[in-house]
Amino acid sequence: MTRPQSKSSPPESSPLSELCSALPSLPMRLREVGRFVAANDYDATTRSMRDLAAAAGADPASFTRLAKALGYSGWDELRAALTEARRPAQTAPFSGRTKGRRPGPNSDVMLVADKLESEAAGLGRISTGAVAGAAKTLHAARRIWIAGFRSCRSVAELLNYQLRLFRPDAVQLVGGSGPEDLDLGAFRAGDAVIVIGFAPYSAASVSSARAAHRSGAALIAIADTIAAPMAEGADHVLLFEAAASPGFFPSLTGAIAIAQSLAAVTFVLGGAGAKRRLEETEARLAALSQYVAERD
Repeated sequence: MTRPQSKSSPPESSPLSELCSALPSLPMRLREVGRFVAANDYDATTRSMRDLAAAAGADPASFTRLAKALGYSGWDELRAALTEARRPAQTAPFSGRTKGRRPGPNSDVMLVADKLESEAAGLGRISTGAVAGAAKTLHAARRIWIAGFRSCRSVAELLNYQLRLFRPDAVQLVGGSGPEDLDLGAFRAGDAVIVIGFAPYSAASVSSARAAHRSGAALIAIADTIAAPMAEGADHVLLFEAAASPGFFPSLTGAIAIAQSLAAVTFVLGGAGAKRRLEETEARLAALSQYVAERD
């Protein structure tokens, strides 16, 4: 059975990436069932079709129709594919990337050059249209929640800082002022939730994405692949290249560029009101002497 492949997907696309890609073209009812499966992939692999249908408020036969719409013979085949896709990833995601030092006197310089070249190429492949579309969702959102954990915390904090410069009352870092589960319970329809992650994915990022689904908030995933578990069923998936760069640790350069672009476009969409609030923030910072005065 031939599967369609996304340009940004891994060599062999996952059943969840197929499902997410197909959602816009599905009939409304199948789209609802598809979103339920994407948001509850663990339950989809462990519960009976009848139980899933009851939880989704759908007809059990709709799960079979969904599987066939994706090119599977039936729900059992799709569930088997979902189960296989959930097998644990490698246990050495960082040390497994290491390579021996190159021979030659300039090997270290060459590694730096290769890394910078790879980072620049990855930036050029970020979808500008997708980022701009996500920024419109942020502009329209009543509140903006930003979830980034472990190494992705730095990206989340940067985006949180930049957005708060002109929307100080509407932006919050998930887990920034207490246990993140309290913030997950505060998501509401009309909010936007940004979740940032790359393989290996943190359990907290997946929990944040699922909480966004349950609340009806718009989900924006900044991820390394459309098959990322925290990107399942997202309203916007903003892809960056993490694994292509040489070095023992995946690259966050693309994620940082996306975060800064989101802040820039959201500010422009805010118009005169956003500029006025930014000026008020600058005045407060100046009054508090937060910056060293420049010398003439």
